[in-house]
Amino acid sequence: MSDYPTLAVAAGATVVAVAFAASLLERWVVRRRPHELAWTIALVLFACGALSLWAGAALGWHGWTFRLFYLFGAVVNVPFLALGTIELLFPRHAPAIRAGVALACAFAAGIVLVAPFTAPVHGATLPQGSAVFGAPPRILAAVFSGGGATVVFVGAAWSAVRLVRGRGPRRLAAGNALIALGTVILSTSGVLNSALGQMRAFSVTLALGVTVLFAGFVVASSPLRERRGLRSVRAA
Repeated sequence: MSDYPTLAVAAGATVVAVAFAASLLERWVVRRRPHELAWTIALVLFACGALSLWAGAALGWHGWTFRLFYLFGAVVNVPFLALGTIELLFPRHAPAIRAGVALACAFAAGIVLVAPFTAPVHGATLPQGSAVFGAPPRILAAVFSGGGATVVFVGAAWSAVRLVRGRGPRRLAAGNALIALGTVILSTSGVLNSALGQMRAFSVTLALGVTVLFAGFVVASSPLRERRGLRSVRAA
């Protein structure tokens, strides 16, 4: 029997992520700011993860649905969040890191898509990676998610320090704090597992986390008030 609450929340998370990705893509097309493109890609990957979760909940879990969910939901999404943080705060170092993230994620995708299963994947319950995957995919998930989250948290702390020293705008500190909060929310599915069930926990945290992330993206990348406009008002 299908888990209708999970189906509904997973579908909602997919729609929210797609809508936010489209909004960020529009901003990037207009302003061509690299961090907005990185965050657009991150939201597209989150949307793919939510869609894979919906497919697994609706059709049952099979090898292909679990591989896609694991790839998009546990491996390649957080590195692009981190890349957006680096593009925003440390643009001088971004080009080399951008190429490295793209190559690393392509390598990880190959590993996850061809890694043999250690146990059959079937049924209505979302399996744990440790139960069906060997070491390589699980190591990639831990390194990519943990490393990317560390970069996001360091970016938030760096923005806060700059603000305290009077060298950074409030929007960067607030935006990066929201992005860090969204990353924490996306990492709490294990905590909610005992209360909501694993698939429902993932869908709830995905929808909420993506919403908080998008709020952080908008705040962090919003332009400051145009000084020219203020000057023209004063001149008038």
